[in-house]
Amino acid sequence: MQDPKDVLKTLAHTQMPYGKFKGVDLIDLPEAYVVWYHNKGFPKGKIGTLLGLVYELKLNGLEHLVHKIKKQSQPPLKRG
Repeated sequence: MQDPKDVLKTLAHTQMPYGKFKGVDLIDLPEAYVVWYHNKGFPKGKIGTLLGLVYELKLNGLEHLVHKIKKQSQPPLKRG
């Protein structure tokens, strides 16, 4: 199981890889778009898991935690 801090750091620096909001940090996606995805069904894999987390954070008014981490940390190094 991954450390929750590491998950939030990853979330803070992960961008939407496709679609209308390609290149936008997931935590900065409009709430209406995240809710639409929740109703439609999140995609499979890591991006879907992170979008589900964004949904829960926004639903509970906790996205400020990720914004704080985003300001304090550097993006993780890409491997490979």
